[in-house]
Amino acid sequence: MKQSIGVLLKGMCMGAADVVPGVSGGTMALILGIYERLLLAIKHFDFEFIRLLFSARIADAARHIDLGFLAPLGMGIACAILFFTRIVSLPTLITTHPELIYGLFFGLVAASIALLLIQQAPLRLRKFSFIVFGAALGLVLVNLVPQQTPTASWFIALCGAIAISAMILPGISGSFILLILQKYAYVFDALGRFDFSVIVPFAFGCGCGLLVFSRFLSWLLRRFNEATLLTIIGVLIGSLWVIWPFQHRVYESIRGKQRLVHSSPNLPQDWDLNVLGAFVLAVAGAALVFTIHSFASRQR
Repeated sequence: MKQSIGVLLKGMCMGAADVVPGVSGGTMALILGIYERLLLAIKHFDFEFIRLLFSARIADAARHIDLGFLAPLGMGIACAILFFTRIVSLPTLITTHPELIYGLFFGLVAASIALLLIQQAPLRLRKFSFIVFGAALGLVLVNLVPQQTPTASWFIALCGAIAISAMILPGISGSFILLILQKYAYVFDALGRFDFSVIVPFAFGCGCGLLVFSRFLSWLLRRFNEATLLTIIGVLIGSLWVIWPFQHRVYESIRGKQRLVHSSPNLPQDWDLNVLGAFVLAVAGAALVFTIHSFASRQR
């Protein structure tokens, strides 16, 4: 029960991150030390799992997919998404108080990058080249400009597949991908209203994308472990461009709500309480990451 509650809380952290454009649930999974276990559990939705189900070996099937881990994690993600869209709206808070929200996430991501770089030391030229490539890729992805897109069920399913793939890749936000595809407000409004005409195709796309991309990413980590990890670190570094709390932000009215469509980082002009609060939350986020890492190291 204690482990399940811990996994549920980690799922809530992932769900909260997924609601914010520019912050990846995969990044949060990496910070919380559950990334590889998550990929492995998703990968085990295979023919062996189907065989165990049809053989009525339910307990074995549950163990095969690590259901004791996936169930509380999925519940935590779902609870966080509902909480941060219906009760405390993070999409609204990042419009009204962007410096504070992004300050916290900047601290989390920057500290996780520092820890990952320490683990990869020494950084020779070959390693550095993969990091530079990942950073360039991250910069391209986070600076894409939204385009007009259809609302047909097939496209909603495609959006789900692409967004969920981004969600499990650290550094790339599934919410930001939805924003690029002009489906951020459309999907999250549907989730808040329980509009199943949108939720069902989106969930179907998410399921398909998760099964396919998790296998591809797992294969990359198995065959090209160092290069893949270094590229992911680079993507995380590139994502700091859009997570930096002080930005010139351009908003667009989508279905009566202001949504971020473009931002460019700058330095704060006036050192007021808002700026101070952003730095305090960034330090708090970084301290949280180092504390979790220290605790996890002692446990190992």
